[in-house]
Amino acid sequence: MTAPAAYQVSHLDALEAESIFVMREVVAEMERPVLLFSGGKDSIVMLRLAQKAFAPANIPFPVMHVDTGHNFPEVLEYRDRRVAELGLHLIVASVPEALASGLVRESGDGMRNRIQTPVLLDAVEKHRFDALFGGARRDEEKARAKERVFSFRDEFGQWDPKNQRPELWALYNGRHHPGESIRVFPLSNWTELDVWHYIARERIPLPSIYYAHEREVIERDGMLYAVNEFFRPRAGEERFKAQVRYRTVGDASCTAAVRSDADTVEKVIEEVAATRITERGATRGDDRVSEAAMEDRKREGYF
Repeated sequence: MTAPAAYQVSHLDALEAESIFVMREVVAEMERPVLLFSGGKDSIVMLRLAQKAFAPANIPFPVMHVDTGHNFPEVLEYRDRRVAELGLHLIVASVPEALASGLVRESGDGMRNRIQTPVLLDAVEKHRFDALFGGARRDEEKARAKERVFSFRDEFGQWDPKNQRPELWALYNGRHHPGESIRVFPLSNWTELDVWHYIARERIPLPSIYYAHEREVIERDGMLYAVNEFFRPRAGEERFKAQVRYRTVGDASCTAAVRSDADTVEKVIEEVAATRITERGATRGDDRVSEAAMEDRKREGYF
């Protein structure tokens, strides 16, 4: 008698199943979850996972974009189109509106990533969200590498790295008091390469800036920044055109591009497989403010 063939699950299927389990766990435990959706590749993948987690029903929570006002137009167009296609409820927490009301002030460096935090926390309090899905991954950055899948935030939205809950196997603790919340990261165990393999497998459309295109840029601190209304060259900096793409999407004033000829998903996968620098390490000026820039922001309540 022939033994039955062993049941095997691919690496991507295992990651997908884990992420779907996390999303279902949140909806079962929490009252008012929301998915943070910027139009970036990680939040786009989370949307696909949410579709699968709750099909054939609609996604049972809204999506929220903390909008700095310093956006790439391709990404905003994608965000609005995708929200309309899926019939989602989009909440926009606006940094420009917060500036006008006096909730926050412009930082001296022109970057708005740090002042997103008070705007995010204000929206959490206003809508009484108790769980926020984020697209952070542990391979991106060292502060994110040590954060739990269910990341507890106190009544001020702050994260304490020394006060994290144990996560054994698939046991997640979402217990919290009124005013406290949980940040949930379903993609914690994914890598950038996993994300791109999943995008290829699922044939997920992305904003065009993720693929190679010609753009006017300047070089600053070893990174290529697009010249636009939010980012202007300093004296002595030379503008030039280059073939580039974006590995990550954020505030246009602090997100750099990389030289690339990868204009298809397959070529991007080859490129990512060969790189030895994470996308945030290679392209995010806001992470270079200090050695602990990301952890400092997360302690204040950042994503």
